[in-house]
Amino acid sequence: MQARSLYHNTLHCFPVGLTDERQQLVHAEISAVVYDGQRLILGSDKPVPGAERSSVFAVDIDDQGRPQEETLSYYTQPLIRQAIKYEDFALTVDGRHVLATTGFDRIQPDDDSLNDYNHLLIWPLGDPDRVQVVDPDPRDGVEGSLELRQRLTAAIGMPYYKIEGLAAIPADKGDGLLLFGVREQGQHFDDFNYVCRVVGAHYRINEQGQLVFVDEMREHYAFDPGRFDAVKHLCGLSSLEYDHYNQQLYLLTSFENEQGGIDSIGGYLWRIDMADFTQGMAPALVENDTGEPLVFTHKAEGLAVLDHDRLFVVYDNDRELALGDHDAERDQKYACEAPWTLLQMIPRAAGVNHGGQG
Repeated sequence: MQARSLYHNTLHCFPVGLTDERQQLVHAEISAVVYDGQRLILGSDKPVPGAERSSVFAVDIDDQGRPQEETLSYYTQPLIRQAIKYEDFALTVDGRHVLATTGFDRIQPDDDSLNDYNHLLIWPLGDPDRVQVVDPDPRDGVEGSLELRQRLTAAIGMPYYKIEGLAAIPADKGDGLLLFGVREQGQHFDDFNYVCRVVGAHYRINEQGQLVFVDEMREHYAFDPGRFDAVKHLCGLSSLEYDHYNQQLYLLTSFENEQGGIDSIGGYLWRIDMADFTQGMAPALVENDTGEPLVFTHKAEGLAVLDHDRLFVVYDNDRELALGDHDAERDQKYACEAPWTLLQMIPRAAGVNHGGQG
């Protein structure tokens, strides 16, 4: 599969010059996106201050698939504002509910101080006022998906991990299979390895609109990007996206490392048919329209399928402001802007094969 870049641009996610309570400049660090059939819903992995704002917002797209930032509106429901570090969004298999996961990368075992980093939320499509916490286990009345965290810990088998992917795929049990993508795992937040693992469990949606797991969480997939000759960077999984138009799964991997004394960020895009996914086959590295491996020059963190051949990619460059070749007219973005790319997916030319496993 090849990808042709249709558009690059940036999206203003909040006012220019917005600062937090410490008077520090707030950066747009967009790590999650999903297309609900009418609008893009995006999420930042850092809080966005202001009573009228939140880390989750929606924006219309035009006929070309480009965000129209004058339509931007924030989701300010208390539960949505409470959760911290959004990492991926997804739709349920039937397309009737939105799911949002945080990173689950920290917890305080003795109190509720870090509960907000451990949330899986669900709400009916177009109705975020009805948001609920999945698998809650409140401590002192403070919500958190702590039952889910126990399931994840048992499946991943490590005391530290970070969730950065979320996708619901069709299955022969329940209403579907909910997948969580693991980017980091190890003994501690400063002692971990980057990985590309997918764990999950089957689910159903009950009459109250709540997601209920119907079996145990377990590993469903894993692969090593480093085994591909074309991959020159140490990568971790950064997003999952089910493409129901073509019955395939897209995976984003991103890197953030230092080479030759220079910080390097970027990412790769992968795809796999569902039959191959079930059998644990390696994914295919997506190429650009010249047949070379597609390498993002920004840290690709969010991926949304718009239709049968177009993808929307959004980047979380942390506090890096350089735009590189993303914008020919300027070198840097504002802190409030999130770079994005619109891709058109095209079948690879017959007989061409790049980036195989070494």
